[in-house]
Amino acid sequence: MQFKSLALSAVALSMLFAGCGGEKPKDKKQEAQQQQGSAATNVAVQEDLGKTFELGNMDPVIPLYIDESVTEHYLTDYYPQWVGADKITTDDERIVLTKLADDWSTFAISTTAEELVSTIDVWHGESKLSIVVLAGERDKDSYMSAVDSGKVKGNKDVVDAVVMWQNKRVEGVELSDGNIYFKTPEEANEYNRSYMRIFATSADGRFNDVLIPLEKGAVVRYADKLTRRDKHTQVLYSLMIDRFNNGTTANDWKLNSPEVLDKVDYQGGDIVGITKKIRDFYFDELGISTIWISPITQNPYDAWGQNYNPDTKFSGYHGYWPIYNTVVDKRFGTDEELREMLAQAHEYGKNVILDYVANHLHINSPVLQEHPDWTTELILPDRRKNIGLWDGETRLTTWFDEHIPTLDTRREEVCEPMTDTALYWVRNFDFDGYRHDACKHIPLNYWRMLTHKMKSSMPNRQLWQIGETYGDVSLIGSYVKSGMIDAQFDFNIYHTSRDVIVDESRSMRDIVAEVERSEAAYGSHHTMGNITGNHDKPRFISLAGGDMSLWCPDDKAEGWHREVGVGDMDMGHAKLKLLKAIISTIPGVPCIYQGDEFGVPGANDPDNRDMMVFEAANDHQQEQFEATRDLFYLRRASMPLMYGNYKTLYVDDAVWVFMRHYMDDVAIVAINVRGEDSVVNIKLDNYLYGVIPSNMEKKLGSNGASLQRPYDSSLRVKVPAYGYGVFQNRK
Repeated sequence: MQFKSLALSAVALSMLFAGCGGEKPKDKKQEAQQQQGSAATNVAVQEDLGKTFELGNMDPVIPLYIDESVTEHYLTDYYPQWVGADKITTDDERIVLTKLADDWSTFAISTTAEELVSTIDVWHGESKLSIVVLAGERDKDSYMSAVDSGKVKGNKDVVDAVVMWQNKRVEGVELSDGNIYFKTPEEANEYNRSYMRIFATSADGRFNDVLIPLEKGAVVRYADKLTRRDKHTQVLYSLMIDRFNNGTTANDWKLNSPEVLDKVDYQGGDIVGITKKIRDFYFDELGISTIWISPITQNPYDAWGQNYNPDTKFSGYHGYWPIYNTVVDKRFGTDEELREMLAQAHEYGKNVILDYVANHLHINSPVLQEHPDWTTELILPDRRKNIGLWDGETRLTTWFDEHIPTLDTRREEVCEPMTDTALYWVRNFDFDGYRHDACKHIPLNYWRMLTHKMKSSMPNRQLWQIGETYGDVSLIGSYVKSGMIDAQFDFNIYHTSRDVIVDESRSMRDIVAEVERSEAAYGSHHTMGNITGNHDKPRFISLAGGDMSLWCPDDKAEGWHREVGVGDMDMGHAKLKLLKAIISTIPGVPCIYQGDEFGVPGANDPDNRDMMVFEAANDHQQEQFEATRDLFYLRRASMPLMYGNYKTLYVDDAVWVFMRHYMDDVAIVAINVRGEDSVVNIKLDNYLYGVIPSNMEKKLGSNGASLQRPYDSSLRVKVPAYGYGVFQNRK
């Protein structure tokens, strides 16, 4: 089945041009004209920001959480353009501020309140911007959502509330009968895009926060008003350049070494290949808005590393062994081809983010040849080699391998030039941001310096950064600040979802607990990445179908010694769809790894890095592609799934039903991870009775999934075995 013959479903057809205001095109030529015209319009809107935001007010600042274990805060973590301030003040008697530096570049903050929503004010002359301050626990039963442009309604009495427009606190907020009333500042009318944010507490803890996008001061109610620059609209596609598409044979180059098996040699994928797939509408057809490309920097021309059984060394086809940090590897393309790819992506309404490696350089890098002392120590005081010691006191110093020494970016003389080389790519090429490799092995001072430089030198560039960190929410969240990186991949949600879906002794309650833990840690409207897998994991479908075990002692070796498949095709594909249904509907940004759109099987690296095939191999893969596409289109067309607040309505060991709510628009998602059909009856309290409309219709999902309202105060949801349904009131 050739990919180009894949037909769009009715759902996808209705959404393909949702952001363009046009009907379904009659042919590919007309399609191209409509898409390119719309993309050009979107770019014009994005670049016409209206009145220029004052420095520090363009992006809403991530709140400051008061934590007893944190005694020092950096102003640049919140306002990265500002090294210091004239003063930081507060009118809240519950907050104690302590100046730790004369210019307030560092300060301490504490509170006497158990639960708190408030602000502190940062002053430059007579001008001030504010930082939202939160303390206490998020109460998962306290729920609120906007019901119109100036009213937020809670299911419990509101004790205290803060309403923000961008980073300015809104005055005149009124609390009454569980409602928060406010007025959008007239200043918002001058900007094409700005945001209202609402934070509040009940007697039991903090509510979820509310985010409302505005266009010229009016609430954005429909997805066709959004553009690729709106970060919550993103659907990411992760690709490995060498293994994606060979656009030109002119740059094909292999090591052709007897030491290197072909599986880990270069296969010919290149930047031109990405451009061709953009022009072929591949990413449009799948519903992708952001393309994450693997590292493009110059890698070595010889073999490194060593695998045993089978014996092989490796080429640098993956891009993670940089020799020169500011040179495009000629095996991937040229500067001109990179610029053309970026221009085409933007013309077709796509973002492109670059995978950047800051943790290490290849041992033969001229930088390391000139500065061999820039690395951390390979040999520890106890004589152990400091390789692969990922956690504990060695987290920031450990090496990945002997040929890629870790840079000691704790030192300013190392951090300065390395942040400059990272900035090279957004200063000289029109990238939309970064995916950062191995974040947790790089100290916080690097991220502070990089983002300070980026936002100070390019204040109007809307750049988004997402990182890779394995760890608990505290460690992951320590990097997620306005002055460091915007988001990280939520591996905890992925691993829990994978284990629950695959291992039928686990409970769906575990997934719900992880989603709610993330919401409490990162906020209700975070842009953390929710993945189907990545280039460092065995393919989910091979685990779900049973051809590989979750408890495999060496999931890399499996791919070297046998052909890893799916196993039970029906089971594997059904469970992969469940994972995609979860990541497409929960808070955060969905991210799919190349090949997962079809359900390609495989073990871990390098078996998960085969050359991409742009066609379905069988009916199962065809159906998998269509289900993926429909979920992504629905995601990008649904205001509740992008900006709506989240609330669980029901959960047991097998079934999870939850709501996403934005203004008068509601989405209800039902997912069943077990092999028996389920019927769930949900009693609606007075609050939910007033929120959930009676006209909920199924938008997509498994055959047999349904939602009924037998009584005004209840919902009856049917979810078939290994099935899901997404229901909305808006057509």
